Amino acid sequence: MKAIYQKELKSYFYTATGWLFIAVFLSITGLVFYLNNILQRSSEFTQLLSMMGYVWMLLTPALVLRLLAGEHRQATYPLLRSVPLSVPSLVIGKYLAAVTVLLIAVILSFLYPLLVAVYGKLYFPEVLTGYIGFFLQGCAFIALDMMVTSNIKSHVSAAALSFGMNLFVWLISMLSNSASIPRALSRPIAFFSLYDRFVPFLNAQFSFANTLFYLLFILCMLTLSAFMITSARARKS
Repeated sequence: MKAIYQKELKSYFYTATGWLFIAVFLSITGLVFYLNNILQRSSEFTQLLSMMGYVWMLLTPALVLRLLAGEHRQATYPLLRSVPLSVPSLVIGKYLAAVTVLLIAVILSFLYPLLVAVYGKLYFPEVLTGYIGFFLQGCAFIALDMMVTSNIKSHVSAAALSFGMNLFVWLISMLSNSASIPRALSRPIAFFSLYDRFVPFLNAQFSFANTLFYLLFILCMLTLSAFMITSARARKS
């Protein structure tokens, strides 16, 4: 697993993928920071993190595309199938590499609240709690996209499918907050919503229940990814 993790992490930065992800993420975050905090002369970061939560829908597919679909495209997938490495180790190693790139981007974006702290008042526990939820939400989207693209060979198909799934998750979350939806239906949808689970963190409430939900969601998605890859191996052997 360690070898896979190191290989994938190096690949992110030997190619443009990791650099572009970080650059685009920081550019979008900087623009939102400028509009929400600089122009408004506000030290409130809740709105910024709330808006940035929707950016994962657009950006996490870029991190996931090269993990499994990239192996098919580079014709290295048969080699991975032949190495003495368990499928869970393969999936976890690749997942942790993507999460590391995401973590680097999130840490660098912490520059913005630090700038506010220099020139104004900032309640760091509130910001830190929001960032924890923000990071967990991003990790959950990576796991979801890995599951969706685990057996996809085409880059284009993987990109379309992962973005489509992320868009579906967002639309379902909006549906759960609609007044026209019966409560008996909206409550189960809200329970599984990656967006609704982020709300307590935005309100400076570190929620163990929502943290556990994100961790279990990630575990389920990675387990499904491993199962789908194992099934594909069995069909081809």
